[in-house]
Amino acid sequence: MSYRLIQPVQHQTTNLPAGSLPAHHVGCPCCGLSLTIPALIPGESAECPRCQQRLVRIETHPLDTPIAFAIASLIIMTIVYTQLYMTIDMLGIHVDLTIPYIMGTLAQQDYSILAEVMFFLTFGSPVLFLLLCLYVYTGLRYQQVLPGMLYATRTLVRLRHWIMIDVFYIATLVSYIKISAMAQMHFGLAFWFMMVLAILLIRTSQGVPEHWIFYQIQRLTGNDPTRQIFSDHTINCNYCLFEQPDTQNVCGVCGSYLSRRKPLSLSISMSFLLAAIIFYIPANLLPMMITRSPGTNLASTILDGIEYMWSDGDVFIAVVIFSASMAIPVLKIISMLILLYSAAYHPLMSPRRLTILYRITESIGRWSMIDIFVVIILMSAFSTPLAHVAPGSATIYFCGVVILTMVSALSFDPRLIWDDQNNKPSIKTAQ
Repeated sequence: MSYRLIQPVQHQTTNLPAGSLPAHHVGCPCCGLSLTIPALIPGESAECPRCQQRLVRIETHPLDTPIAFAIASLIIMTIVYTQLYMTIDMLGIHVDLTIPYIMGTLAQQDYSILAEVMFFLTFGSPVLFLLLCLYVYTGLRYQQVLPGMLYATRTLVRLRHWIMIDVFYIATLVSYIKISAMAQMHFGLAFWFMMVLAILLIRTSQGVPEHWIFYQIQRLTGNDPTRQIFSDHTINCNYCLFEQPDTQNVCGVCGSYLSRRKPLSLSISMSFLLAAIIFYIPANLLPMMITRSPGTNLASTILDGIEYMWSDGDVFIAVVIFSASMAIPVLKIISMLILLYSAAYHPLMSPRRLTILYRITESIGRWSMIDIFVVIILMSAFSTPLAHVAPGSATIYFCGVVILTMVSALSFDPRLIWDDQNNKPSIKTAQ
């Protein structure tokens, strides 16, 4: 790939259709490369030619599509949280489960922390994300700068990492295999609509390009952040990607704290990772699930549960739980250690491979919550005198491991592993 010297960007905004993004300079948030993004019209996107990080993608109908998906998601979510999720029939006992009932059962049995985690990941974060999306896009749609639009945009972008409707749905399928061996289980209307909701939420989050949104908000105020020319006296914002004068402490485009790299990125990321490693020890030693029935009281750790399911013939469930509870957390911890060491001391592999490792690490960590959701569903399904399942103390520590490793990955600045290659007075053109 050839380099080219920085040249002033030619602005021809008058000839661009509505919703377009003029040509301008940005810095890749993944590898730190200075780039020229060409003028983009609705339906087009740009990515970094060096690390293939997507910089911005403009919907074909950029103002209407996110609003439509957000409204549809809220309607479907209403069905999911008001209708029957599943029914359990075992030895003459009938149990109707809804999502609010599952959360209420957790709270009533003194597992309020798990109830709060489930509420935030499967209801609070998606609802807040959708409402903020509607708020921001309504302002853009009607060309009005609403109060707190910049803060709302920053918040909805961060919430995308904490929406786990899809993880809960997969956990339900895993639970079904286990429950169907002991009881009759039937899915309700909410279960089928949850699959639709998961797809809609993924699609909505993909249609919210923060770089484009911040430009549109500033355009409504009469500012044009694309006119800022890259120089030795500008800083590329970590969040909106626009160039800003280095004399500022706060980005004039998105309102975020302005710095060349995430402040104390390595220290913060390592601190959360060490906390996750400490939490992972009791998460494996203490009981994850407690099963009670007349004459038996069995407390099983994560490994005990995997061994039991494997020997009982539930090979698929054993593999899924092993992957979510042991393989993914361990691999994520190892991956973060490799990334932190490579950024702080000496790269253990090429920057491109480290970037791929970072993207995988950041994306798979949330799936470890499958094990917690499976325990929660089993607890709700078997809460009778004949069969009673309760979360063990390890669930709290394991939740901590999942959340802490996610925060550790999000706190890490991947540009640090490319900094040795960024000391060149030239830029590439985004593709």
